[in-house]
Amino acid sequence: MNLIITLIIGGVVGWLASLVMKTDAQMGMIANVVVGIVGSFLGMFLAGLIGIAPENSIARFGVSLAGAALLIFILRALGIFGKKA
Repeated sequence: MNLIITLIIGGVVGWLASLVMKTDAQMGMIANVVVGIVGSFLGMFLAGLIGIAPENSIARFGVSLAGAALLIFILRALGIFGKKA
């Protein structure tokens, strides 16, 4: 059950990050889930490095969204999602 919840929340986070970064037309459902999950780990890792520990669900969601947006930015800089529209 936890895996299903992780995939759903990862998909939502990835989809929202792709909307923020304007790459939604270039990403499919699988890419949204992967970016959401990997971006969440990236966001939590970076938050821990700078000493931020999100304690409630809304703060965790925000850090996850920021991490996913950062991941899309990095992937765009590497040329994986192409040029910014």
